[in-house]
Amino acid sequence: MSTAINDLVLVHIDGKPGFYARIEDVSPDVKPGWWRVKLLVLTVPLEIYTWILEEAQINGTPFTMGGTPIRMEKVVSPLARESVPQPQSLEHPLDEPPDKGKGAKVVSLLDRKKDK
Repeated sequence: MSTAINDLVLVHIDGKPGFYARIEDVSPDVKPGWWRVKLLVLTVPLEIYTWILEEAQINGTPFTMGGTPIRMEKVVSPLARESVPQPQSLEHPLDEPPDKGKGAKVVSLLDRKKDK
């Protein structure tokens, strides 16, 4: 799975989840085959790291920094994983209306704001 600008990544440090970051920019380094990867590290306060990596490392191949194992893993939203529609089962046959006494009530936040 290829990683690109604006993707979220989970950076594993020494085999354990370390921090989340968003890839802000990827630009060629002076060394052929290497890339300058600018990461917005999602910590408080926010930080910017720039790492020089090979494309395979950007896409999840492990590497080391100062002898410490590092791996970047692209984060995929659970909503994107559920993009394949699942068949919906009907609680009530189409010719029977649902029982009005059961189920969740929909509350409009806009209507609540008007009441106050």
